[in-house]
Amino acid sequence: MAEVVVLGAGLNGLATAMLLGNDRHRVTVLERDAAEPSGDPAELWENWDRRGVNQFRQLHFMLPRWRLVMERELPAVIEELDALGATRVNQIQDLPMELSGGPREGDERFETVTARRPVLEAALSAVAARTPGVTIRRGVTVTGLMAGPASIAGVPHVAGVLTDEGTAIRADLVVDASGRRSAVVGMLDALGCRRPVEEREDSGFVYYTRHFRSRNGTLPEMRATVLQRFESVSLLTLPCDSDTWGVAFITAARDKRLRALRDVEAWETALALYPTVAPWGVGEPLTDPQVIAGIEDRYRRFVVDGTPVVTGLVAVGDAWACTNPSLARGTSIGLLHACGLRDLLREVGPDQAGRLAVRFDEVTETTVAPLYRMTLAFDRHRLAEIDGEITGKPYRTSDATWAMSKAMYAAAYRDPDVLRAYSAIAALIATPQEVLAEPGMVGKVTTTAAGAPPYATPGPSRAELLAAIDEGEPHQSRRSSTRTLSEPVRAPTESSVRIKVNGIGINQEPLCGSS
Repeated sequence: MAEVVVLGAGLNGLATAMLLGNDRHRVTVLERDAAEPSGDPAELWENWDRRGVNQFRQLHFMLPRWRLVMERELPAVIEELDALGATRVNQIQDLPMELSGGPREGDERFETVTARRPVLEAALSAVAARTPGVTIRRGVTVTGLMAGPASIAGVPHVAGVLTDEGTAIRADLVVDASGRRSAVVGMLDALGCRRPVEEREDSGFVYYTRHFRSRNGTLPEMRATVLQRFESVSLLTLPCDSDTWGVAFITAARDKRLRALRDVEAWETALALYPTVAPWGVGEPLTDPQVIAGIEDRYRRFVVDGTPVVTGLVAVGDAWACTNPSLARGTSIGLLHACGLRDLLREVGPDQAGRLAVRFDEVTETTVAPLYRMTLAFDRHRLAEIDGEITGKPYRTSDATWAMSKAMYAAAYRDPDVLRAYSAIAALIATPQEVLAEPGMVGKVTTTAAGAPPYATPGPSRAELLAAIDEGEPHQSRRSSTRTLSEPVRAPTESSVRIKVNGIGINQEPLCGSS
């Protein structure tokens, strides 16, 4: 049993607190935003102020892997979400029969439970407040870290936190779950710690998002996967809670021509051009287009050359690493990370501070770091592809992993077996290695995708999109766009993929998948 302080009462912070509380640790969650969640879903959406979370009213979607882990570890959260009107979605069975091939045994694994972020967080907060050993304190800002006796010579040890109330809260372990905006690295500097290894870059994407409520009590039909790729843009269509949903255009940050999507009329005009997405724009608008940009891909490692930069403190979820959110993986990765910490504390207690820091680094690098790397690789390739479509110079890469990602996406719309394989990767319920090791799968993907159009669902060329929303220079763009559209999917050969699957390279850089 340990005294644990968790920084941040977001989705990952609350999940971490409950997992540790259920293991009989005493957990105090400190959240700088003072407002408490209260009311029904509409009131939560309209009134709950979470200034510390800049994406609080942006799109959120819980992957099936999140639902599977939650039902096993924290089933009361799923029950609370159901009570708050969360939506049950099956990413296979809710698709048209011509895509899914009809229901099959095992399709239940593709089900998830999802809602808008305020509703999701309210559900976790309600269950956390009922969890023995867990205390949530809101309106408390952590201003620094307390130093304690070092367990490793020359490595500072964290023995608690300092707050803006002028108080010190002692802890056997401090868990940073304060998200993308974590200020802990600066606090480590003040403590005299070495800097953690850090990789940081702008993801290069911008989101133009709107939320809607149904006018007739039903959600739009899912005609395709929730994330669809088109020439120079991607679109998200995500069911939420209480007959609400969200839609987002995802564009390159450098794409000045598509900044017109900030305007309601331009956004609606553009959406109408995409047949599989247009029905999601028919509803009662809850918001005008909301823009989120400057999204970082960022990773931190707190063990350098085999030695921790600090003991007594660990980081989970987005406080450790974060990516472009279009693949909806952040919360699932954070939950898996929290489970890894819970399991490790059963083996190594905070009193073994040095060993705990090193072992948690090992757990992180083997369980969730590969998921971060896979997501980052997808982001880079997709952004480069979009940039090529903007300039009219099609993206070329020798990376067989990207070729396989594109081939699987194309084949998923032509073959129900590939659809399930692709969706399993997207849902984080199977790895690309596992999927491609299934007998005949590589051959099926490469054969089915060969010669397929570059994008699986119908939509405008970039020139047509620009012409619809902008009276600028559509003709020049149309010529560039046509060159890109004439490029069919070039699926990797079966032999080259087998080398990747069975060789060491596949373990170093997993194949990419998207939702």
